[in-house]
Amino acid sequence: MKSLVYLETSVVSYLAARPSRDLIVAAHQQITQQWWDQRENWGLYASRLVVTEASGDDADAAARRIQLLQGVAHLAVTPDVETLVEQLMKVAALPVTALEDAFHIGLAIAHGMDFLVTWNCTHIANAAKRNLITKVANQAGYVMPVICTPEELLGDDYVD
Repeated sequence: MKSLVYLETSVVSYLAARPSRDLIVAAHQQITQQWWDQRENWGLYASRLVVTEASGDDADAAARRIQLLQGVAHLAVTPDVETLVEQLMKVAALPVTALEDAFHIGLAIAHGMDFLVTWNCTHIANAAKRNLITKVANQAGYVMPVICTPEELLGDDYVD
């Protein structure tokens, strides 16, 4: 059985973006493309929130992001997701300005994803907040998915 992966918007944004002149961003884009090329190894999921976020900004880039999301199943915002989001915000696992990021986390937790893949290391893949997020998930009776970047999912297969 394939591991279940919630695809957060930043991953799709890196895939659809024009090559960056910033070396770090360019490396992230290349790594993301290498991971995407192996996407058949994963059970991929997104959400309506990902589609909404991906639809913003430049129309050409938005069209590329939406095209990438074609065929990716969507997870629904359920009362369990909303409860998790409320708890994440209540314990300050994320700042009030990152409510959408709390929804990404809540969606991945409530729907039993194995991984939440993201390049958002400010609010989502934040090591300083990981224990607090995990505590919320565990107290609600859920198993915490692994929050990671595409690079971490390449593992030993990452050979250039």
